[in-house]
This record gives sequence, structure tokens and C-alpha cells, in this order.
Amino acid sequence: MKITAAAAAALVLITTGCSQKTPVVKSPDGRIEFNLSRTDSALTYSVKIDGKDFILPSLLGFDAEGLTPAPDAEMTLAFDRADTVWHQPWGENKEIRDHYNEMAMTLADSVLTMTVRVRVFDDVYAFRYEWDAAGRDSVTVMDELTQFAFAEPATSWSIPANFDSYEMEYRELPVDSVINANTPFTFVTDSTKVFGSIHEAALYDFPEMTLLADSAASRTMRANLAPMPDGVKAVTPAKFVTPWRTMQIGHKATDLINSAMILNLNEPCKLADVSWIKPQKYVGIWWGMHLGTQVWTVGPRHGATTENAIKYIDFAAANDIQGVLFEGWNEGWENWGGNQHFDYIKAASDFDIDSVASYAKAKGIELWAHNETGGNIPEYEAALDSAFAYYQSLGIHTVKTGYAGGFKGGYYHHSQYGVRHYQKVVETAARYQLMIDAHEPIKETGIRRTWPNMMTREGARGMEWNAWSAGNSADYLCILPFARLLSGPMDYTPGIFDINYKRAKADPGRIEWNGPNGECCIKTTIARQIANWVIIYSPLQMAADQIENYEGQPGFQFFRDFNADCDWSEALQGEIGKYIAVVRRAGDRYFLGAGTNSEARTLEVPLTFLDKDTVYTAAIYADDVKTNNPENLIITTREVTSADTLTIDMAATGGQAVTFIPKE
Repeated sequence: MKITAAAAAALVLITTGCSQKTPVVKSPDGRIEFNLSRTDSALTYSVKIDGKDFILPSLLGFDAEGLTPAPDAEMTLAFDRADTVWHQPWGENKEIRDHYNEMAMTLADSVLTMTVRVRVFDDVYAFRYEWDAAGRDSVTVMDELTQFAFAEPATSWSIPANFDSYEMEYRELPVDSVINANTPFTFVTDSTKVFGSIHEAALYDFPEMTLLADSAASRTMRANLAPMPDGVKAVTPAKFVTPWRTMQIGHKATDLINSAMILNLNEPCKLADVSWIKPQKYVGIWWGMHLGTQVWTVGPRHGATTENAIKYIDFAAANDIQGVLFEGWNEGWENWGGNQHFDYIKAASDFDIDSVASYAKAKGIELWAHNETGGNIPEYEAALDSAFAYYQSLGIHTVKTGYAGGFKGGYYHHSQYGVRHYQKVVETAARYQLMIDAHEPIKETGIRRTWPNMMTREGARGMEWNAWSAGNSADYLCILPFARLLSGPMDYTPGIFDINYKRAKADPGRIEWNGPNGECCIKTTIARQIANWVIIYSPLQMAADQIENYEGQPGFQFFRDFNADCDWSEALQGEIGKYIAVVRRAGDRYFLGAGTNSEARTLEVPLTFLDKDTVYTAAIYADDVKTNNPENLIITTREVTSADTLTIDMAATGGQAVTFIPKE
């Protein structure tokens, strides 16, 4: 039978006979207060911050088929707390504190046991649903009832909800003007100036959650799940735990970036050996295809040839770069956009993968495998084991996946079907000691803690949009850290030095791939391109330009010095859509990246993050603010200590990058 919202909020959470005492749990510092409450047989929650209403009473639960409510469900409450420190093999910060108070409300009868588990940190609150439908094989979920009723007006930054893609531009809108949105959904309240971001954690066997305006209540968003072709949102085992519904809280915008919430709400690492999981810098044959100077298919302009592969491997070896990617190395690209058939083992006729792999190994370079699926999930899953075993035999430890195409059978990328597939790839890859860089992915929800071979993802408009569209503005780049990057690492593929595509435009045979590209260019300064290697975190960080454009460029020294395997990070300053400054430490070196929007800006950054009693040589890669020529890069060096303050002058759309290396 179908259970209506009025009769069965929270999977028919009937509270007859329950205590009328309101269950409450607070953050360890006491500033966030989360309340559960029963009203008219529905379970609701509300939240206060510093004693002021933040989320008004909001529904919890699901609309499910096949469960019959029982009037005698009994409620029990359990409370717990934790304060531990754990370490991860890689990440923005390798040491993480997990400090929260927990409340679990359980309602049980002979048919159903249902728990709402709540955890409140100093900077986050989160809740999830846990159910056990005794005697049933499965539970069919038709909808989720969870609401987010804002207590006051707020300004938000989000992309529209889309169950197949995250590659949309961000919108700055009042919350009550948002019709639908994907998460992370970032906002700041108008009067109390509390920053927040709605997202989810530990998404494994469930559709993604987007947000939909609730027409019945002002300033109220409700969960909206990606459906399967028959309209069902999910079919779960009878005993099941949902992803966490999360809310990050900050008293300034950078607090959101500095939170480890997503990771803390995931389980510890499941891999016994992580020694093969290594962050790295990489280059690759990729950007030329988007510019239209190369193609993915065999022919005169094929990019991934044996000859080009050797050139890229030599370049990587000469510039302290660990990895090389080749897109278009395998057969099947001639089918892209048609029947979407790719061969994940057989190389193109002009790419000798065995000799390339041997050459890379001799040079100490990690070779990447690229798997474009075109959305043909059945074919890819059938080939996973054989392909991954082959890559392992070649000494390959990284696979970049792609899903540029509709899934067969009418399934959405972000449905339960898609989520299950993406997770299958990660777990299969782990068996063959392969790291994953997923493009056209399901969004990051912190599973990298549990499966640390899930290194990075695209999941937003990346660099390629600059090659054949209006491109990504500097304003967009100042929103990413406060929205998309809250969920986890992004393979944005930064670092284009030929920002006006002079080399590409000089090519008389350039192809207008994916639309007219004659007027396209990078919308930032070169200094900002360098700063993005720090700002846009990824443990697999690419120097995305064609290697010819780095030759003879003094600014490329930053990437040579840069280390993608950082130990500690902090967002120092920033305002959403306006500017951002981030610092990261790797070993004894620090790397700082700052960027501004379409306005010129000056920041004063105290260097208190540096180690005391150590003198550093600071190499500063800055905009030419006198000429405002985005192609000009000013490089200076100076000695600094933790007692100094760095003045960062940025041109419009510009930035600054700094390396701090201890003086010998």
C-alpha cells in the first residue's frame, strides 16, 4: 500500500504512546541546537543557532510503498558523543578531528524499526534514516519528505537541479526565488549572517538528493530524489541506512571550506593496504582536442600517438611531474556520439601501448589509462575486470573515467542505478590497485575516506568550457571553493598559459569542435591560472596546457615546485563570488593561491601559518597591475618569516601564487 505524507512522515513514524518530552541535542560548544518534535503524527525537526531560529519545524521521512503502519510503535531515545582524531593517507588535511554529540530516536513495532540518527558538530549538523522492515525482502521508496524551512531570508549560490549533469553556471538568488537546485547549496542568512551549505554524505546505494521549492511553505526547500525510468526513487534492502542529510554552518564564508564534515560522516578506510595510493601532478594529451588542434580518432591530427606519448613522458620526467594521461589511446572513439562502443584494452593503430608503458616505467613516470564510456554502462561493467587487470599488468595505477552521453535504458546518471555503477567502478578499481579520476560523475559525498582510491572528480564546469563556449568567468572561479569544492576534490584541470590560444589560432587546420571557438579564450590572468593549482584542490593535479606552451615560461617553475600531496590546508580569506585565498603545506613547503573576481583587489595576508623560527624564500607569481595585461606575469622573490604580512595585489580577473621554501 502507498503511505501518504499525512499518515506516514518518516516511513510511517507513528509516535503513539511516545513521551512528550522534546528530544534535543546540541553541538559540543553549545551554539547549535537540534530539536526533534512530534506534531499530528508527523516527525519534524528544528534548529537554533546561538539561541535564534535557523530552521523552522520541517518534515522528516519518506513516502514508501509496501509498509503498513502500526499504531503501537514505541519510541526510545539514545545519546552518545565522540571526540577522536584520525588520519587519512591523503587529503586537504591528513589529520582530522571527529567531535560531535549524537541523538538517535528509534520507533519500533513488530513490522518496522525506524531510527533517525542525528549528529551535531560545532560546524555541522547531520541526520540520516535507518530502517529495518522485518519480514520483507525490500522497501520501495517513492519520495523523500525531508524539508529545510529557512527561518529568515537568505541569499544562495547554487546550480539548477539536473539528474544527468553538474556542468551549469552558478546563480546568486534569494532562497525564496530558487525553484530547484543541486547540492552543495550554499547560502548566507540576511540578518544573522550565518553561512550554511546543504549537502549529503556517504551516498552509496541511493539516488542523489536535490532540492525543490516547497510550494506549500515560503522559504522552504524539500528533498527531491533522482528517479528511475518507472518513477520509483529507490529500492532498498529491508534493512537499510540512507545517506546523511547535512548542513554545514559557518560564521564567515571560509568556515565552510575549513570544515571536515563530509569526511567525518563516512566510515573508516576499508582498504588494508593504501601504499599504492599516491597523489601526483600530471600532464597529458587532452587540451588540444578541446582546442580543435588535435582529435581523439586515428588520422593526421590524432593526439594520442606513440610519438606524442614519448614527448609527454620526457617532458614529465624533466619537470618533476609524476603522471601522464592520454585520451584517445584506445579503439572506439569513432563511435562516440553513435552506438557508444569502446574497446578498453585494444589500443589505436598508431599507439603502441606496450612500448609506451615500458618507456614510462623506465623514466619513472606513472601512465594513466583513460576510459570514456559514452554512458554505455552494461558494456563498461562487462569489461571492468579484464580491462583493470590489463592496466595493472602494465604498471598503471590511475584511470580517468568519462560518461559523456546518456545512460542506456533511460536511466539518469545520478539515479540509484548510476550511483551503484560509480561505486562498482571504485571498488573494482581497488582490487586492482587503481586510483579513479571520474568525469561526468556522481557528486562527491566523502566516500574518499572509506575508499581512498576515489581520488578526484569533475562534477562542475571544468577547463574545457573555455575552449568552445563563453567559458568560466573569474566570478565563477570565486564561487567554486564555497560551493562545489565543499563536497570534495575537483579535477578542474587548471594551468593554461596560452590564455589567448595564439598557438591554436595560428593553426590553419584548426577544427571547430563542439561549436565555434574562434573567439574563445581563458577569462583570467596567467597568475590566476597558476594560483588555481592551489585554490582548486585535487590530489591529482594537472598542468592542462599543451606542453609546448610551458617551454621557456618562467612561471612554470611554480608547478615544478608544487606538491599535490599536501598535509595541511586552510582557507585564509574569502567572500563568495568575490575573492579567495588558500594556503596548503606539503612537507616543509607552503603554497598560497589567491584569486579575485572581475574586480581588482588587494589583500593583506599575515604569514602566521608559517613555522616560527624559520626563514623562507617566497617566490611570488603576480599580476602586472600596472599594465593590466593578463598575459604578463611578474615573478619576484623575497625572504619572509611568520612575523611578516604579504600584500597581494590582483588585477581584475587575476590572482597570485606563492611558494614558501625554507632557506637552506
